[in-house]
Amino acid sequence: MAQRTAFLIISPACSFKDRYDSSMIIVTGGAGFIGSNFVLDWFRHTDEPVVTLDKLTYAGNAENLASLARDSRHQLVQGDIGDQALVEQLLAAHRPRAVVNFAAESHVDRSIHGPGDFIETNVVGTFRLLEAVRGYWGALPDDEQATFRLLHVSTDEVYGSLGPADPAFSETTPYAPNSPYSASKAASDHLVRAWHHTYGLPVLTTNCSNNYGPYQFPEKLIPLMIHNALNGKALPVYGDGQNVRDWLYVTDHCSAIRRVLEAGHLGETYNVGGDSERTNLQVVHALCDALDHQSPSASGSYRELICFVKDRPGHDRRYAIDARKIRQELGWSPSETFETGLQKTVAWYLQHADWTERVVSGAYREWIDRNYAQRVNPS
Repeated sequence: MAQRTAFLIISPACSFKDRYDSSMIIVTGGAGFIGSNFVLDWFRHTDEPVVTLDKLTYAGNAENLASLARDSRHQLVQGDIGDQALVEQLLAAHRPRAVVNFAAESHVDRSIHGPGDFIETNVVGTFRLLEAVRGYWGALPDDEQATFRLLHVSTDEVYGSLGPADPAFSETTPYAPNSPYSASKAASDHLVRAWHHTYGLPVLTTNCSNNYGPYQFPEKLIPLMIHNALNGKALPVYGDGQNVRDWLYVTDHCSAIRRVLEAGHLGETYNVGGDSERTNLQVVHALCDALDHQSPSASGSYRELICFVKDRPGHDRRYAIDARKIRQELGWSPSETFETGLQKTVAWYLQHADWTERVVSGAYREWIDRNYAQRVNPS
């Protein structure tokens, strides 16, 4: 494989091992929605340094980590997990005790329109990351080998779709992905499992439910609805709006990942959920009500903007997470209810309208037109 040159936001010429006596971690995909929340939350709980590796595509935004720009504990490197030479360089320079992998293409609608990017990042990229980490880990002294971890962050969508009365997804639920996105994530999960069982790589996997909160790119349901509502645009709800998801506030997800990294059993998977099943229509109604309270419109309730559009192909009907394993084994449970998390989320977007406007580029508007403009009301 030909070596590529990565653009380094902050030069890694001097490793953290040269500056600190403590350990450090590498976070891949750490400028995206969940990844950036994890990095910011990490520094609320520890001084342990972090190198963030992110490709900085449309959903990876260096601005999410702007508050760390002058923080000597953090370095942001622009690069791809599929660039094995770069990953090997970072591992050798910084000698992390753990790698936390958020790097992924993650939007179902985009995967339907263009599945190739999802295969390249989520499957090929994960393979190359695993190989780089395997080489690094294999050369560590025995004591560092014993404590090293690779934590792979995945999704509940790998399990497929549930009926209204079906039990929630557990860690033993068979995989049945139904979209190019979920199939690519399922493949990445299988690779991680195989590298553990074949090579002994010390891995952990988490499968989470739908996240929401600050810094989420406005192609996903909650930030899209907030952005549209505040701009007086239609709030497009797929199909009949009765698709069900379990909603997890992003900071709760971050705390779960920290806990799994700290005490999870090697080779194990942990499902992370918010205990908050809601239909899409219930979510949009709750959002409109929160906006009516926090930022009322002179033209009436935001609910009047709701419209129903043609459903997307293969839309899974229901996801639900059984999080008993992480609760019983590791003592984790979410701190936020859906109601408290949603209030915090709406408040954040109202206070950071400038952030949304900067990320809503021409390319974003073209995507929205492509995905929604041709959908007609099914009635």
